[in-house]
Amino acid sequence: MLTVQRSRDNEALLKTAQQATFDDLVVAIWRVYTRPEQLSRVRGFFHVVGLAAYSPGEFREFIDSLDDLTAMLASLAQREGHDTDEALSMATVAVAAIRGLLLQKLLTPAVQSQDAVDLILRMSKR
Repeated sequence: MLTVQRSRDNEALLKTAQQATFDDLVVAIWRVYTRPEQLSRVRGFFHVVGLAAYSPGEFREFIDSLDDLTAMLASLAQREGHDTDEALSMATVAVAAIRGLLLQKLLTPAVQSQDAVDLILRMSKR
């Protein structure tokens, strides 16, 4: 079920990505998943991630879907002139940072994450 919900989110984000920059998509991802009504789904995501870490074979479809956002961001970074390896690294770091910041938001909601999000955005500048 979570995979289906994430797939729908990713389809909407893909539409955004078609006319967006790397930075635009990072901000869109952050906004989508930090809306108050999304936080229960974010909790569900991290719950399933934990289960998948213990039983990867049972969660193969979910695990395989984890790179969707990375692929979208890498494509945008390439479109903006970054070579393939650099674009993939940028996207990987951005998605990892966003997920880490989301986990932090769940565990310590009082911590403000905007400075860290701004740092992700500066990463795309050469």
